[in-house]
Amino acid sequence: MIEYKGSCHCGAVRFAFAAAKIEETMRCDCSICARKGIVMSAAVIAPEFIEISDEKGVLSTYRFGTGTARHHFCGRCGVHTFVETRLDPGCYRINLGCVHDLDALRLPSTIYPGREL
Repeated sequence: MIEYKGSCHCGAVRFAFAAAKIEETMRCDCSICARKGIVMSAAVIAPEFIEISDEKGVLSTYRFGTGTARHHFCGRCGVHTFVETRLDPGCYRINLGCVHDLDALRLPSTIYPGREL
């Protein structure tokens, strides 16, 4: 396992997680992910492998549809940092654009058919 660190643009939301070497990404075509245009971790991160810290009250959450998925973002700079997934509640997919020293846009990506959920 490798420890990765990341943050939103302004640094008010920070996180660290442990995962295998990141060699591929995932993009979801659901209505919110397509609009955000983010590149997410292909692997789902279990809660025991992620640590999240934020300045008091900065981490915000958006829910829609079934309300199961929790889309987390920084209330200051607006950057989406991670999502607690609908299919694996309590587990996370990370916005790899927020991970320090990782060029997520250069990695191969798979499209996830979120519109079909």
